[in-house]
Amino acid sequence: MKLSQFDFELPEELLAEYPAEHRDESRLMVLHRDTGKIEHRQFKDIIEYFDEDDVMILNNTKVFPARLFGNKEKTGARIEVFLLRELNEEQRLWDVLVDPARKIRIGNKLYFGDDETLVAEVIDNTTSRGRTLRFLYDGPYEAFRKKLTELGETPLPKYIKREVEAEDEERYQTIFAKNEGAVAAPTAGMHFSKHLLKRLEIKGVDFAEVTLHVGLGTFNNVEVEDLSKHKMDSEEVKIGPKTVGQINNALKKKRRICAVGTTAMRAVESAVSTSNDLNEIDGWTNKFIFPPHDFSIANCMITNFHTPKSTLLMMAAAFAGHDFIFEAYKEAIKEGYKFYSYGDAMLIL
Repeated sequence: MKLSQFDFELPEELLAEYPAEHRDESRLMVLHRDTGKIEHRQFKDIIEYFDEDDVMILNNTKVFPARLFGNKEKTGARIEVFLLRELNEEQRLWDVLVDPARKIRIGNKLYFGDDETLVAEVIDNTTSRGRTLRFLYDGPYEAFRKKLTELGETPLPKYIKREVEAEDEERYQTIFAKNEGAVAAPTAGMHFSKHLLKRLEIKGVDFAEVTLHVGLGTFNNVEVEDLSKHKMDSEEVKIGPKTVGQINNALKKKRRICAVGTTAMRAVESAVSTSNDLNEIDGWTNKFIFPPHDFSIANCMITNFHTPKSTLLMMAAAFAGHDFIFEAYKEAIKEGYKFYSYGDAMLIL
């Protein structure tokens, strides 16, 4: 398929600046692939579509406060540093993006915090905006990480034009987040409240956890018209034996297996065995899912409403069918559904 087949006109006012007041009260559009029916519900109604022994695959990655603001030595220019991933714990080396990048060269030093106890030196250029930084901090590693957390702020997506607020620290995170390492939230999971998870558990729904540390590559613009030529950035993924057992058991029993979000779907689709069940994985994935794609594990998916030409929209189209997704998006725009990270949700059955 071609990139131009995933373009559409998205009114700016439908990009969600804030989440719904209560997690499980965002809107939910339900797509029935077998009949082509579309329903309009509230997210907490999702419980009606699941039964005992069905499985929900949750991505338990945790977002860390990845956006820092520092000042360049001598000039004092304000520089945004976005932490992407730690390269070496001992040497405190990090892959980062810097903005404005044209001002930041190898050898420059950046100072962070009012007391400037944290300093970073630029030791390499990786891409036009990418740099490798070595952090200089007088103290043990735990104290250094604590300092990064103190100085960092919640990495809200750039489309959100407002300042980060106190509640973002909690709301731009799922309630089941525990393995720190993501620089963007697995947003479909943010609609689950403690109460809703408890109700699903009482109904007998099983939760299988995977970890996929979401990187910014997920949101990189696709620059090629021929999608087979697009390369995804690698993201770290872990699926352990307990999850493999839960999911393979549900596959045997032909139960409903629901990937909560595109990241959970990427994780399991990156670990399919030759016999089309799930394998353990502890490594990296750069899997890019776009139509046509045969899905091996999940037969149901929860996802948010995505922006034009995004790889996330392409995956949703691969799962629901290109024409059906675009029919649903047309309806979503007409009905005023909210799009993107803090937006509403879709359940594809």
